[in-house]
Amino acid sequence: MAQQRARGREETLLDVDRLFPADPGTRSVARELYAHIRDLPIVSPHGHTDPRWYAENEAFPDPAQLFVVPDHYVFRMLFGQGVKLEELGVPTRDGTAVETDSRKIWRRFAENYHLFRGTPTRLWLDHSFSTLFDIDVVLSAKTADFYYDRIAERLAQLDYRPRALFERFNIEVIATTESPLDDLRWHQKIGESGWTGRVITAYRPDAVVDPAFQGFRENIEIFGEISGENVGNFAGYLDAHRARRRFFKSLGATSTDHGHATARTENLDRGEAERLYQKALRGDISAEEADAFRGHMLTEMARMSLDDGLVMQIHPGSWRNHSQAIFNRFGRDKGFDIPTRTDYVKALKPMLDVVGTEPGLSVILFTLDETAYSRELAPLAGVYPCLKLGPAWWFFDSAEGMRRFRELTTETAGFYNTVGFNDDTRAFCSIPARHDVARRVDCAFLAELVVTGRLREDEAHEVAHDLTYRLVKEAYRL
Repeated sequence: MAQQRARGREETLLDVDRLFPADPGTRSVARELYAHIRDLPIVSPHGHTDPRWYAENEAFPDPAQLFVVPDHYVFRMLFGQGVKLEELGVPTRDGTAVETDSRKIWRRFAENYHLFRGTPTRLWLDHSFSTLFDIDVVLSAKTADFYYDRIAERLAQLDYRPRALFERFNIEVIATTESPLDDLRWHQKIGESGWTGRVITAYRPDAVVDPAFQGFRENIEIFGEISGENVGNFAGYLDAHRARRRFFKSLGATSTDHGHATARTENLDRGEAERLYQKALRGDISAEEADAFRGHMLTEMARMSLDDGLVMQIHPGSWRNHSQAIFNRFGRDKGFDIPTRTDYVKALKPMLDVVGTEPGLSVILFTLDETAYSRELAPLAGVYPCLKLGPAWWFFDSAEGMRRFRELTTETAGFYNTVGFNDDTRAFCSIPARHDVARRVDCAFLAELVVTGRLREDEAHEVAHDLTYRLVKEAYRL
């Protein structure tokens, strides 16, 4: 503790050697590697922060609205321990009453903060509390009001507006994620404002690709209106995608993002694709047919990426909205998306037969099924020129998950078939914390390769820089 106190103010909430190896020699190498990359700019190529924040640059409302109400990492844990979402201010779909007193919400969160011990959420939150708000005591029922008052006081200052924090976090570029139905007004406003922060969009077409998506037929009607294309037939529908992709590119997009339930792809003939599309429009498509249509659209999106250069991200394997009761009352993204087993080798083959050896295409694969890393994903990415592996994602963007990712993929795919780190978050203040965790875990992993004679130290420094900065910029064409 004396050494820790001597090395700076992170002595209470944050151990300066957190996530580094316990062995003193290996820890020393990890420290040296980390010292050279800790202050590199943050490149955040995939996330869910609200572009309106940067466009309007208004103060965040209060501590509860910043840290609790919008963050499913936080409220899913509390709900699992018996705290009602209504008590946490999570809005309902029908507008029925929920708690609106932010201090009460914060106190409820604080008295249950012990539930996050040992979790990545605890690391991220403590990092934010310490580095942003200069707090050096643990959050609890006793310290709840102290925390609330300190954070609220800071949020009222100009230095805590979204653009100021963006610059303080040393963010070089951040990508938000929007539906093809979004008019991207906030991105346009950012561009017109003269602010130099780089905030770009990404094309997420699920709402008009998945026949099971809520309001699919109405979404297609809007899709046709805003694209100016005839979406009554499949050819016009594809043209509408091309038109919207061009619009997204005009506002900085370099990638698409596809959140399908499975990794299934198909390469259907045009007649079959038309038949399934018409059934989707009528609303009489079966679950199997809908899955086939989604799979075919992944292949169509890959073809479009060959034409327009957008990087393709595939995020399969989540059973969305597992609790029908919670979905009915609160809607999507309320902590009830659950990982499932996912096949990649068979599922991706139809698409890879079409585009898999195209070096001009970049397809980034993510997984919520860690058993697929060494068996399927690393071998696929290690040989197909178009494939790269996305980082440990969602339920596995923890120190342990990141470590397992490196252990299970490096032997077959190496480092250079991966794409660095992305934070994939709506929680703005957690972004530097998440990137810091990734940097520390990678440095710890590289340090062990050095001390066991598998990597020279000069090579480890180069790899650490690549994993932190170069690979993500190249993979996402930033």
